[in-house]
Amino acid sequence: MPSNRYNSGIFRASCALALSCVNASFMNLVIQSPAPISADHHKTLVALARGSHVTIIDANAIRIASADIAQRPDLDVYCGTHRLDYAFVEAGRQLRDFGLVAMDMDSTLITIECIDEIADFCGLKAEVAAITEASMRGEIKDFNESLTRRVALLSGLDASALERVYEERLQLSPGAERMLAGAKEAGLKTLLVSGGFNFFTEKLKARLGLDFTRANTLEIVDGKLTGKVLGEIVNAEVKARTLRETCAQLNIEPSRAIAMGDGSNDLKMMAEAGLSVAFRAKPVVREAASVAFNYVALDGLLRLF
Repeated sequence: MPSNRYNSGIFRASCALALSCVNASFMNLVIQSPAPISADHHKTLVALARGSHVTIIDANAIRIASADIAQRPDLDVYCGTHRLDYAFVEAGRQLRDFGLVAMDMDSTLITIECIDEIADFCGLKAEVAAITEASMRGEIKDFNESLTRRVALLSGLDASALERVYEERLQLSPGAERMLAGAKEAGLKTLLVSGGFNFFTEKLKARLGLDFTRANTLEIVDGKLTGKVLGEIVNAEVKARTLRETCAQLNIEPSRAIAMGDGSNDLKMMAEAGLSVAFRAKPVVREAASVAFNYVALDGLLRLF
């Protein structure tokens, strides 16, 4: 017959396992809105989440302690109806626990798709934008083919169109600068990795003080775009590899990275990270991400912690 010591060891191990399972089911729930959250929502959200109590982060955000992640489907319906973003976050998790925030550029850090705006200067925006949209939704599986087709349509365009897109059309997404400032203050490094073009990532690196960038290079000959991309195309696999290599350079695990994106070519990079954020993203990306910001600005990241 087993000894009491053996039995007590099994009991302690069983209790620890049960406790870890319980803790895994209950997390902090952060609710955010672009507008002040009415107190009328508080009671309903606590009940839906089966949480213990509400802490007000600011006028536009609250935290509900000990929320049950099994209530996600009900929360999804309620929050979608009322234009609220929600995220389950481990209690005690802090932004400084991470070491890197990696961002997509087009439609994530900035509001436009640069290639679509470049195409507008040769009268082909609608045609190029349709390919871009299908690619980001995941309907075109081969990103290399998608990019090659779009860039070929730009052949012969004066390279000055790139500067005009940057000066006249490129805008940062809401909350971008505040999010970056908060990340840097917490000690995180920044990586901008894009299936777009390094003409824009390098300008943004200088403007925003980013630490690392990776993007595609357009071939320019005699001041004209040739319709070709030089070197390796930055597709989903390259984005994921860039995140891993940057983490290795910083001597951190990818689990200490945050990845933000909006399109299907961001999915592999986001899967590598410890926290993934879908920003105004396509459905396939929202479903795969740890957190989705459908309504709030990029600085919603700071309120999670």
